[in-house]
Formats: sequence, C-alpha cells, structure tokens
Amino acid sequence: MKGTEVLTNSTVDGLHSLRLPGMARGLLEQREHPDYDALGFEERLAMLVDRELTERQNRKLDRMLKAAHLRLSATIEGIDYARPRGLERSQVLSLAEAHWVSSHHSVAIIAATGLGKTYISCALANAAIRRGHSAYYLRGPRLHDEISLARADGRLPRLMATWARTDVLVIDDFLLRPLAPDQAADLLEVIEDRVGLRSTIVTSQLPVAMWHEALGEPTVADGILDRLLENVHRVELHGESLRRHPTGKDKASSGAKRSEPGAADEK
Repeated sequence: MKGTEVLTNSTVDGLHSLRLPGMARGLLEQREHPDYDALGFEERLAMLVDRELTERQNRKLDRMLKAAHLRLSATIEGIDYARPRGLERSQVLSLAEAHWVSSHHSVAIIAATGLGKTYISCALANAAIRRGHSAYYLRGPRLHDEISLARADGRLPRLMATWARTDVLVIDDFLLRPLAPDQAADLLEVIEDRVGLRSTIVTSQLPVAMWHEALGEPTVADGILDRLLENVHRVELHGESLRRHPTGKDKASSGAKRSEPGAADEK
C-alpha cells in the first residue's frame, strides 16, 4: 500500500513537471474513490485526458474573458425579453451562435440610454469568446483617448495592430459626441483594418441616419459608414428605460448576481 502511495505521488509530481495539472488532480481523485477500480486502464486514462483538456479549455476561456475587459459580466442567458423594447429573442439567439464573427460581419445596437445596449453587446462578445473568438471592449470616447496616448509615446502602430488582430472589437457609446476631423480619420483607420477580416460591435444612442453628420468630414464619413455598414446586423431598441422599473431579480439581496436589465452602469 505504501509502495502504491509513493508511486502515485511520484506520478503526480511527474504530471506537474509535464504541466499536466488536470491529469494530476484527476489521478488523485481516482485514487481516493474506489469506484474507479472497476474501470479498465484505458477508460481511466481517457478520463484523465478529458480532465486535462477540459481544464485547459477553461483556463483559456478565463484568460480570453479577462483580456476582453468587458464592462459587464453579461451572458445571453441573462438577457431579459419580458419588457417590451423591440428585442427579438430569435435574432439574439442567432447572433449568439457567432456565425457573424466567422463571416466578418458587424453588429450595430441602436437605442436610447437605459435600454440595455451595453449588456447586449457584452453578452454577444461573451458568446463569441466562448466559441473561440477573441474580443476587446472600448467605449467610443476611450478609443480616441487610447489612440492619442499611443501616438504620443510611439505605441500607435502596435496598438492598431493589436486591435486589428482582435476578432470582435466592441465600441460602446459610438458617436456619443460628434468627432473632430482627426478623430474621424483615426476611426476610419481602425475600421479599415477590420473590414472583411474581423468583426465589430457598435452601440449608439444616435440613429444610424444621423451618423454621417456626427462623423464630420463627408468623405471620411462615407468611408467609415461604407465599411462599417456593409454587412451589419442591426438591433434597434425602443421604449422606456429599463432602469426605472427594477425587476424582482434586481430587488433581491445585493449579494445575488444580477441579470439584465438593472445594473446601474448598464446602457
């Protein structure tokens, strides 16, 4: 018995040395539960391999979610369809499959404040990440701040390359205020790097018909809109702000995780 224990410990140490912690934990669990003794060698080995693969996938998912810097821990399952705002469940569930990402299409979510734009955009980005795509969240004003800072310290080419490699770039509060000519030109470069190659989610309080004017210089505005709206899936919401009528979930204890809508920072 003691020899078996020494052998198991040696194997566990070896698995850790090989960077196979999932298999190591699985082996210890098998040793502690006699029910596994009824299984054959290949069955137990297959279970250890599955354990390692699952843990690696989970670690990768955690890294991708952290790297995305999503403003909200939003999920497709947490989206609320009870209150009328023109949100179609079938459209959301279709977008959640992330085929639009594989096809390098874009999503535009247009609605007044308080109707859940931010939550839905983060939920769609979350769904894309869970299907193996990378994502990154930026508020529109912050995007221009990041570009200005990167230009000042010489990081701009690296920053633009990083954004260009990201499968889903979320630009929240797009055109929150009209853009200066240099900001519109920078935005055109960001969008140009993505057209036909990557996907973009934009949320805006401004109706699409007013985007051209808010983008400023007509030629640059034409370039941005031609690229951004070429293959776009529109989600247009309307109605009363969801913040005014918290749901039963939102009235629950503060320790409970909130579903959409109701978070104070949701748009």
